[in-house]
Amino acid sequence: MAMQHLWDFEGIVMRVLSVGEVLWDVFPQRELMGGAPLNFAVNSTKLGNSAALVSAVGIDARGARIREEVTASGIDSRYIEVLPEQPTGVALVGKTPEGEPSFSIPRPAAFDFIKLSPEAIRDVREILKPDWLYYGTLVQTNPGVEDTTRLIYESVPEMRCFYDMNLRPGCWNLSLVQRLSAMASVVKLNELEARTLGEITGMGSESFSLGGFCKDWAENFKVHTICVTLGAGGCMIFQDGVTQTVPGFPAAVEDTVGAGDAFAAAFLHGYHRGWPILTTARFANAVGSVVASRAGATPEWNLDECLRLAEIERIQC
Repeated sequence: MAMQHLWDFEGIVMRVLSVGEVLWDVFPQRELMGGAPLNFAVNSTKLGNSAALVSAVGIDARGARIREEVTASGIDSRYIEVLPEQPTGVALVGKTPEGEPSFSIPRPAAFDFIKLSPEAIRDVREILKPDWLYYGTLVQTNPGVEDTTRLIYESVPEMRCFYDMNLRPGCWNLSLVQRLSAMASVVKLNELEARTLGEITGMGSESFSLGGFCKDWAENFKVHTICVTLGAGGCMIFQDGVTQTVPGFPAAVEDTVGAGDAFAAAFLHGYHRGWPILTTARFANAVGSVVASRAGATPEWNLDECLRLAEIERIQC
């Protein structure tokens, strides 16, 4: 593929408010800080954006380490509450027979009790002024957390929403997913999640197609753009009635934990800046591939290596 040239205006800083779980991914030999909303925020800051996190931790050693590491990552941690009666969340990480990561998440955990005071809501609206609200599904199964997320959404009318489904077994239901989709401008999910929702709802026609599902879901919930990640196959993008598949990049996979969250941060980075949608998707595929080639949910990487992999040249002006 020929090198793509991208006019990239300096000074555009996207402000993101990420709501959801912060926890420790517990592997057999180690623990690493994680949780999709946190991973997303970390990767967004790597791209030069401003990210704040709404979550909760316990008054324990794991919670103290999260607060320290979040601050060190450059994320605004003022909305991370410390709850003395709840433990900091953990995810016990295993592998499916197909080699994909599996997660067992003990509940309740501190993140199940996320709440913002009226003063904090006013602070979000008048001082933080986020461009985007990022959220997933797991913590929204607690009605109080869903109410908080919706209150943020309603309090900042100019803000748009990015919904990263991440449907964990036992941690979602259809009506919740539909309500969260209806708030979103952009929805991201993987192929299995799309097929599962298609089977439940009948969307995508009797002979299921991803394109048909995306069209039906977008029309039903007024979603502007849908991203379906396809693993090593890249991603499918539905926008303005058109479905396009963007190939991925071969990688020697170290572990895939966090790769989808990095993809989401990279995709929203380009989307917010008005990059062409195929360039945005190609860049997001590259970032996801780089993260999958390294250990941990938020490994070190930099913008230039991902642009080189995606064969994108920035022309700053």
